[in-house]
Amino acid sequence: MTDPRRPRTPRAPTAFHPYDGDASAPAPGWTRLPPQTGLLVPVAAGQTLEIVDPCGEQVADLYLVTAADPEECLSAGRTVDYNNTLYVSTGDRLWSNRSTVLATIVADSVGIHDLTLTPCSQQTFDVLYPEFGGAPHPSCFQNLCDALGPAGVPPDRIGTTMNVFMDVWTSEDGELHIDPPPTRAGDRFAIRAEVDLLAGVTACSAEKSNNGHCTPIDVRVS
Repeated sequence: MTDPRRPRTPRAPTAFHPYDGDASAPAPGWTRLPPQTGLLVPVAAGQTLEIVDPCGEQVADLYLVTAADPEECLSAGRTVDYNNTLYVSTGDRLWSNRSTVLATIVADSVGIHDLTLTPCSQQTFDVLYPEFGGAPHPSCFQNLCDALGPAGVPPDRIGTTMNVFMDVWTSEDGELHIDPPPTRAGDRFAIRAEVDLLAGVTACSAEKSNNGHCTPIDVRVS
C-alpha cells in the first residue's frame, strides 16, 4: 500500500524489453555480479553501459570516474543541480566534480533511482543494523573500494553514488523513507559514456534497501 505521505512519482520510463537472463544465469553477453559484490567496468566514450535487475527488487550502486584522471568523479550534487531534479532519468546527464558531462541516461524502464544516500559501509551496518551486533558485513563502499582501488581511486574519493533502482523519498517533515525497489525481473537502466570512464557497479549489500534480500545484478557494455 502506498504511504499517503509519499510526494514523489516516478519519471516516465522507457519501454520494457524482455531480458533473456534470469535468477539462474545472465543472458548471453552479459556479466553477472553475484549478490553483495562489485565490479570495475571500463566504458569508452560512445559506449553504453546497461544495468539489469534479473530478479527484481535489487539496487545497483553506480560510481563513475574518468579514465584520464580518477580525481574527476561523479558528483551527485552537480548532477542534481544541473538537471534541476533529484530524480534523474532518460535524457538527463551525469556530471563530474569538475562540471564535465560524464554520461547521458539513454534507457530507463523504471524511472525511480536515488542520488542522496552514500554507499553502505561497515559503519552503516554498525549504526543502522544493530541486530547484526557489529559483525563484518559485505558493503557497497568496500566493494567499490576493491573494484576502483587498483585503478588509482582511493577510498576518500568515493562519494555519493547513483543508486540505480533505489526508491528513496522524503515526507513533509524531512524524514527519509526507503521503499523496496519497484523493479520487475528484467528492468534495465543504461548510460552512454560521453568521456572514457571507469565505472564501479555493485549489487547492493544492504538488505533493508532490497526488501530484505540481496540478489544479483547483470551488466553489459556495447
